[in-house]
Amino acid sequence: MKKKIMMMSLSMILGLSLIGCGTSDSGSSDTDYTIGISQFAEHPSLDNCREGFLKGLEEEGIVEGENLTVEYDNAQADISQASIISDNYVSENVSLICAIATPSAMSAYNSTMNTEIPVVYTAISDPVEAQLADADGTPAGNITGTSDELPVKEQLEMIRELLPEAEKIGIIYNTSETNSVSTIATYEELAGDYGFEIVSKGINTTGDVEMAAADLVTEVDCISNLTDNTVVSALQTVLDQANKAGIPVFGSEVEQVKSGCVASMGIDYYELGKQTGKMAAKILKGEAKASEMNFETISEPSLYINTEAAKNLGIEISDDFKSGAAEVFDSIVVDEE
Repeated sequence: MKKKIMMMSLSMILGLSLIGCGTSDSGSSDTDYTIGISQFAEHPSLDNCREGFLKGLEEEGIVEGENLTVEYDNAQADISQASIISDNYVSENVSLICAIATPSAMSAYNSTMNTEIPVVYTAISDPVEAQLADADGTPAGNITGTSDELPVKEQLEMIRELLPEAEKIGIIYNTSETNSVSTIATYEELAGDYGFEIVSKGINTTGDVEMAAADLVTEVDCISNLTDNTVVSALQTVLDQANKAGIPVFGSEVEQVKSGCVASMGIDYYELGKQTGKMAAKILKGEAKASEMNFETISEPSLYINTEAAKNLGIEISDDFKSGAAEVFDSIVVDEE
């Protein structure tokens, strides 16, 4: 990693010495960093990751506008654009790339493979399946970060408690997103333990979501939404189709519940981003190398409930169940974008 060369005073040494500050003893605030943030899609979960990431850096003394310059680009769910973004960061020789979501992380890894630029990713369900880490968590190269692996077991337990008569759970996913394919496999492996059958619909673009949702709601008792970037970008379409059919949609994180999913056993993406930012700070300060840091996960999932969404579908949620929630929302916030 290259950082600004610092000149020491002539009164301290004889002659002029140029000193690279790759491993500063003091972690001096005089050191300036430039990072590139490559975000795969535009939706609240990934936005929260980005905001949390910057907050995590700030808490470690790396502050945008003071000693940090941030370049931010959004691929708008276009894999080829994600590659262009990471290639551009490499050409600019940024200090570090933060890649938000699996396609952006894979692109950044490929772009930086023959460089010394570290990559820190976040919002990746399965770094091993994405070939960014070995099975024991060891990085595949100069890349590390945080995983948003879904707590599928806890999600199935939650759905069973809220829908004791349900038999079929529907899931829509992008067949090109490795994290979604991996999560579908976990759902199928565990569903039988809770008396469920998984009915999945594969799609390729956001334009496919409406038809997939319209078909799915005729076959299932509920829908469980993943963190699939393509589907999350069209979440309102899924909710509209499900609400017309009178079936609930369960989310995978807090923002989806705010938007109208009945409940979720999921994670807080802002906190995941903060965790990622703190990892990045260690790398930027020279305290650790990305290639030597195993990826991390959030320790415990949290329960989120939207009582308005539940009421609209005639689902009763007991006070005991609500008492275990991290947050309970009594209204539905629709993204107007």
